[in-house]
Amino acid sequence: MAESVGDHILRRLREWGVEQVFGYPGDGINGIIAAFGRAGDRPRFIQARHEEMAAFEAVGYAKFSGRVGVCTATSGPGAIHLLNGLYDAKLDHVPVVAIVGQTERSAMGGAYQQEVDLQALFKDVASDYLVEVNVPEQLPNALDRAIRTALTRRAPTALIIPSDLQTEDHTPPAHAFKQVPSSPPGLVAPRLVPDEAEVLRAAEVLNAGQRVAILVGQGARGAAAEVEQVADILGAGVAKALLGKDVLSDDLPFVTGAIGLLGTRPSYELMRDCDTLLIVGSNFPYSQFLPEFGKARAVHIDIDGAMIGMRYPTEVNLVGDARTSLQALLPLLSGPTDRAWREKIEENVARWWRTMERQAMLDAKPVNPMRIVWELSERLPLNAIVAADSGSVANWYARHLRIRGDVRASLSGTLATMGPAVPYAIGAKFAHPDRPAIALTGDGAMQMNGMAELLTVARYAGRWSDPRLVVCVLHNNDLNQVTWELRAMGGAPKFEESQTLPEVSYADFARGVGLEGITVTSPEELGPAWDRALAADRPAVLDVHCDPEVPPIPPHASFEQAESVVQAVLKGDPDAVHLVVQGAKTKLQEMLPGRRT
Repeated sequence: MAESVGDHILRRLREWGVEQVFGYPGDGINGIIAAFGRAGDRPRFIQARHEEMAAFEAVGYAKFSGRVGVCTATSGPGAIHLLNGLYDAKLDHVPVVAIVGQTERSAMGGAYQQEVDLQALFKDVASDYLVEVNVPEQLPNALDRAIRTALTRRAPTALIIPSDLQTEDHTPPAHAFKQVPSSPPGLVAPRLVPDEAEVLRAAEVLNAGQRVAILVGQGARGAAAEVEQVADILGAGVAKALLGKDVLSDDLPFVTGAIGLLGTRPSYELMRDCDTLLIVGSNFPYSQFLPEFGKARAVHIDIDGAMIGMRYPTEVNLVGDARTSLQALLPLLSGPTDRAWREKIEENVARWWRTMERQAMLDAKPVNPMRIVWELSERLPLNAIVAADSGSVANWYARHLRIRGDVRASLSGTLATMGPAVPYAIGAKFAHPDRPAIALTGDGAMQMNGMAELLTVARYAGRWSDPRLVVCVLHNNDLNQVTWELRAMGGAPKFEESQTLPEVSYADFARGVGLEGITVTSPEELGPAWDRALAADRPAVLDVHCDPEVPPIPPHASFEQAESVVQAVLKGDPDAVHLVVQGAKTKLQEMLPGRRT
């Protein structure tokens, strides 16, 4: 039997080592779906509940494995649904390949059913590589290039394959004019070495500093040991961009934690008071949280020259792999003899963690949301993978989750879209079926798409050698982050018609689809509930009823923001008194570090 184009696509994916494709079927990819059947489900077809979830699962798989994630969808509406997940990949620099169907070639341009101009639709999100395959001879070159480009440029790419082409016999490209062959699958990323003269200049800048700060992002993940050595030599503190949260352990006394709106006071003070800044593998966009322009000399290391030196007026830019660049720098570095700066950083960090614990343990109605993440940190398996959603949960994840051991963690960092935590965790389980995965999500995201994706969890849990996938829902019946943004940025009270969510039991829903379901309605139940979920023999949903009026106050909140919240209260916020009490109690823990209020 002749090999079809669909058969060839799957064979080439197997040759690239692709083990699963996340997707949802439709007649625009019937030829590929039929090929999965003939291939004995190799690679495995992982059926999401929605194409957007398939894309998020591919992103989660790629984030936590370092390999390319692959997703597929039918023409028209299926392809459209992929877009949000693919934009998440684009903005967070994640290698994902989308294989999408298209109407038959004979119908193109005829306003046919489900005909959408997919090249125009994907032109931006897959700008690094997008091609419509119209003859069999275009394969395998098009697929190989899509994968190589995704991996090399850490970006989403897309193949559009008309439905009738998928069932045609595959004909390889000939040694002929205007036919393009390909080479066997495989790609070893090069170690980019920075210019030697620029390394010397960078060392001079860093050695001259008396108060050095380091900012790391996800690009520093492979250079954790080198970052630690540089910080020790220079007596520096290390702040972490949100996507770089898992680069260094939070048990290191000089790691100040997250930076920015979701950041910590030690990170804020580190940037405020430093005289020298080293940025490693980060494109952190909020320059107002970096040192004042002109106050600090700065060096930036990044593998992508297009992204370097664009957030702060840096004096030296090293284009190169983070680990290779730091290894070149290390023999040239000599830190200050006075370690007072480093000692101050470590004191601030230790004081901050004590403050975070006191804030987490404050009474609330019924459970303090900060305590949810704090109690997880106390029990977090050292090989766990944590995915967090957007919303107020991202605040507690950023400030209260302590990274230790080999823990990996991520969220939608730049797009900050709702809904990726559960599909990220599913992707993580296919990347590492022997490791526990934890999704931290709000009830808004859970109602948006997480509940449906619990069906995907239940369906595939038997394939994971470690069955633990814990979905923790911060159940407060409020679209909480937007509620606080209304108050803090606009001085507007909570508008209940847009912000209040319908009541539902997530634990009951979980039990209904065969998962463990645990409900928590008091703080005393929280620790034992985490223990139970992390010891379960199946995936679990932890449904924690928590207080929506615990404010995600930045440690550097401006007077204007505080004034806006007061205005919201005066304008008749529905729970004004409780809001003010919780805010005052929370902020007081920073002001009186020796007491619990």
